[in-house]
Amino acid sequence: MDNIRATYQTEVTVRSSNEMQADDVVLYGYCAPKYERLREAFARNFREMGEVGAGYTVIADGALVANLWGGWKDAARQAPWSADTVACVWSVSKAVAGVCFAILVDRGLISYGDKVSTYWPEFAAEGKGDVTVAMLLAHQSGITGFDTPATLEDLFAGEPAACRLAAQKPFWNPGERAGYSNVVGILADALFRRVEGRSIKQFVADELKAKLGLEISVGLPHADRSRAADLIESKKLDVTKTVKVTSEAQRALINPVVDVPLQATPEFQASEFFAANCFANARSLASMCALLLDAGHDGPRLVKPDVIAEATKLRFDGIDEVRQMRRSWSAGFLTNHVGDFGPNTAAFGHGGWGGAFCYADPVAGVAVGYVMNHMSDQMERNPRRINLVKAVYDI
Repeated sequence: MDNIRATYQTEVTVRSSNEMQADDVVLYGYCAPKYERLREAFARNFREMGEVGAGYTVIADGALVANLWGGWKDAARQAPWSADTVACVWSVSKAVAGVCFAILVDRGLISYGDKVSTYWPEFAAEGKGDVTVAMLLAHQSGITGFDTPATLEDLFAGEPAACRLAAQKPFWNPGERAGYSNVVGILADALFRRVEGRSIKQFVADELKAKLGLEISVGLPHADRSRAADLIESKKLDVTKTVKVTSEAQRALINPVVDVPLQATPEFQASEFFAANCFANARSLASMCALLLDAGHDGPRLVKPDVIAEATKLRFDGIDEVRQMRRSWSAGFLTNHVGDFGPNTAAFGHGGWGGAFCYADPVAGVAVGYVMNHMSDQMERNPRRINLVKAVYDI
């Protein structure tokens, strides 16, 4: 692991001192001359699309080709976005969880085909005994949220929340459908603890941050809170309008309602609600994804190629029961059959509420991370996101 840390962290540190001006937009960081199109696209987000503060990183064939940031981390535009600014990336957190489980598989501690009930017998209640690890991570378990009224305290309760969810009857026969969920994080964390011993929060702190130097955390340590960007809503983002509620599975997703201001509260930042409360910067998300790719015969990898092949194997491709749109799920990642991550279906990653995303594309050999604070209500169709992804393949 030390050689991985050295390779990626040194690249970032040495090459982050340039300053670039694009019309009235000042960007900081590094962009290789061959990849100027990336800088231009990032600047366009500020000039034309209302970007306030953001970071954008692209790694190609194991080399850092762009690590850019600019703008402001606060709504008042007084505090500049800096190299060490982090922001809540919402559901990008699910990709981080996918990486953590891939590491467990790589270490031989668990397999994607194992039944969850093998490690957690109580989870078998109400017909869930055949749910596999892959099915759980691919949102196929039939548990999309609490089926009785719940509070934020319930959502952040950890083990009591997991036990309550494990006892529930699924909203559909597990494995037959898939439905987007945030409580997948609660269930997956409970499983992870039973297999590995540590929570995913602690595992990320030990294995991704301490060993690899990646600025990714589940929640936000108190000492890092001054580094966090304010999330800015141009208009109130109402999650109850994002998902039109016509079924109990959809109703469970917003029980309780999670809103944007919640991410700035001590309760959210101290919790282990890891399907939605990772904080990170673009450089670290891109580096994490790059470590899942083949960087060459001598390049470092986080897990073996066969494990990534199994992790990113398509588990479900169809209309999501909650989002009511086509989703292509693998074990913790969205695969790219819908085209959100460029032209190659082999790409995999995850987006987050408001616009953040990260992905790895093994065909193009690229890994991309983007973190921002101006929240969009356009989800996958966010023009800033589309612009940055398109720029990668325009080169």
